[in-house]
Amino acid sequence: MSNQIDQLSTNQEGHLQIGGVDSLELVKKYQTPLVVYDVKAIRDQIHHFQKVFQDNGVDFAVSYASKAFACIAMFQLINQEKGHIDVVSGGELYTAIKAGFPMERVSFHGNDKSRAELEMAVEHQIGVIILDNFHEIDLLKDVLEEKQSHINVMLRVTPGISAHTHEYDQTGQVDSKFGFDIQSGQAKKALGLVLEDDRMNMLGIHCHIGSQIFEVNGFEMAAVKLIDTLAQWNKEVGYVAKVVNVGGGFGIKYTEEDDPIAPEMFVDAIVKAIKKRTAETKLPMPAIWIEPGRSIAGPAGYNLYTVGSRKDVPGIRSYVTVDGGMGDNIRPALYQAKYEAVLAKNPKAPIKETVRIAGKYCESGDILIQKQDLPATQPGDVLAMLDTGAYGYAMASNYNRNPRPAVVFVENGKSQVAIKRETFEDLVSLDEEFE
Repeated sequence: MSNQIDQLSTNQEGHLQIGGVDSLELVKKYQTPLVVYDVKAIRDQIHHFQKVFQDNGVDFAVSYASKAFACIAMFQLINQEKGHIDVVSGGELYTAIKAGFPMERVSFHGNDKSRAELEMAVEHQIGVIILDNFHEIDLLKDVLEEKQSHINVMLRVTPGISAHTHEYDQTGQVDSKFGFDIQSGQAKKALGLVLEDDRMNMLGIHCHIGSQIFEVNGFEMAAVKLIDTLAQWNKEVGYVAKVVNVGGGFGIKYTEEDDPIAPEMFVDAIVKAIKKRTAETKLPMPAIWIEPGRSIAGPAGYNLYTVGSRKDVPGIRSYVTVDGGMGDNIRPALYQAKYEAVLAKNPKAPIKETVRIAGKYCESGDILIQKQDLPATQPGDVLAMLDTGAYGYAMASNYNRNPRPAVVFVENGKSQVAIKRETFEDLVSLDEEFE
């Protein structure tokens, strides 16, 4: 039995318990497929991050990367814990507005912000816009002039650090669609354009080297590179940064194969590296911002499915099919991401077989877990897939015209709906008749 499974909470009946609520009771009340978040796990991880900064005596912001999972309830939860959020679209920003989230604690990312999105950000006076390219600088300049307004900005730079992670998750290297390249001088040119515009207040710089990273050295190297860049800018044009944002990407444990350190240990290493290099370069100590998404939402999430059909291929393998799949968790198909699952009625039951867990979507690649050790299962049993809180529902689709599942928050033995289950009527609500 893996450590992941061994650490799961169970009740007196032996059923998987989430946030003090029996998982089978959740299924009875809300049906499947169902996405469940343990709210306490989210709060606890935010507190772990905050404590690292407090212990190191530095100004900070823990900015939740809402692309991992966004909805009104999630933003309101982050606000309760005095967190910041970063958004990457007009839709995420609009959700934050509807949630009543304090706009001064919102950062706006993205490599192709539209004029309409920038107008929304300026109108609502969000905390900072992270500029990603020269086109964006020009657009924002026009918007600010038109609206006779001002806004805080930062520059996203590519430090040339290649994180040890999946190719598609590497965003800090030079050959990237994101950010201004430091090496070629693009970043310095962007700095000049921002500084000459009185309507833009240049807070600092930002980088993001990748996702699902297990080693601290990449973050330490990136932190040093950012401070060295700021030292050069200070020497050349007298610029002093108020904020250094090192992004996120802190890896979490999905299966026994994963061996990450605690997410807050990454942050401790980053803070110490920045403090040291800042002192060496004789720069004022900036505030340090981080943008964890996966490490906050991922371990807190569970996907509950009902077992349906089974196919046994003699001498090869057995398939167990559930009532969800790539429509609610595309990561296994997209990234070959690995997860673990348990039988909800008895997660610690003796293992009887190894099966392939398949989804219901009409694609041969709709496989949620390639090899999963399980007790014997029957149609109607509930499987709980673990650590699904990041980039699951956030990337969900209506492929095959399947409605997206409900999302439920649980805490202290109580549950509440965060996102309603889509209906068939919802699926056709935007359709128009053909004439």
